[in-house]
Amino acid sequence: MRPDVLRLDWEIARRGYARYAAYPAATVAGLFTNTVFGFMRAFVLLALFEGRERIGGYDASATLTYTWLTQALIMTIYIWGWQDLALRIRSGDIAGDLVRPVHPLRAALAFDLGRALYHALFRGLPPLLIGALAFRLVAPPGILEWILFFVSVALAVIVSYAFRVIYNVAAFWTTDHRGPLLLGAIAANVFSGFIIPVAFFPDWLATVAYATPFPSMVQLPIDIFVGRAAGPSAIGVIAVQLAWATALMVVAVQLFERGVRRLVVQGG
Repeated sequence: MRPDVLRLDWEIARRGYARYAAYPAATVAGLFTNTVFGFMRAFVLLALFEGRERIGGYDASATLTYTWLTQALIMTIYIWGWQDLALRIRSGDIAGDLVRPVHPLRAALAFDLGRALYHALFRGLPPLLIGALAFRLVAPPGILEWILFFVSVALAVIVSYAFRVIYNVAAFWTTDHRGPLLLGAIAANVFSGFIIPVAFFPDWLATVAYATPFPSMVQLPIDIFVGRAAGPSAIGVIAVQLAWATALMVVAVQLFERGVRRLVVQGG
């Protein structure tokens, strides 16, 4: 890829970072909320270990780590609530995006990666540190595991972004995109491992979940962090995420192109 192309993506990502950095009060409020819910969820899940030592391969420390990592990844991965593209379609602003020299979905992805970095640093890291001070958490044992975890989180953002695009482009065909947005949020909540680890599911439900892209958004990065996926299995996790990211991006682009062909803005 040419350096000037990469520079464009970098500049767009910087603007994604800057947009959210412009609202520090919202960041502090979100950070407070994430931390409070982190403690609530931690104590609820700890109650499950009153009569047992392990559940689905998780002990109490790994479960607490899962809890605080999911709180840290809420806004980093952004698995629900994103409707930026749908709102631009409804308002007609997408027409301006289409005449720019960069594809709207590529620009939005670069912007989203910048947003994800900001949220990882200021909405994700602080709650995780607070959780580590309050409880005994586990962490990757070496630099390779940390690298694999960061790569996994980056792929999780891309998988999440592609899925968000898919339900946002419904705005090309419907005047109210909130239905697909709500259904997408429910599916992501249930099957991603955000509410409880997929390992806690009954076998049949876990099989269903792993047949979807949703664990690639939350569960798989956490598996690497807590050591449930290590060595070759961690590489396998990265491969699964990469496959889902590629497949969903292809679907997202195809749906977007079909929607654009039927777009009408002020009679044009």
